[in-house]
Amino acid sequence: MFSVAQAVERCEYGVEEELTLEQTFDRLETAIERLEDEEISLEESFQIYQEGMKLIQACNSKIDKVEKEVLKISENGELAEF
Repeated sequence: MFSVAQAVERCEYGVEEELTLEQTFDRLETAIERLEDEEISLEESFQIYQEGMKLIQACNSKIDKVEKEVLKISENGELAEF
């Protein structure tokens, strides 16, 4: 299993195919579990936090894309759900 850092790095540099929304949520879950570890250093927790924020941005982008695909413009120019 990849760490959150590896997932973000691979996604940013195109080494890996784009993660699905479910995979991104799984990576966020992993980040949360790591942040809950009492043995984690401040530096590592900050790095994981930053990586988690990138994953959240990716989730938001994916959700926005899906929402736009679900909407269509009707013949009279109004937006309607698909």
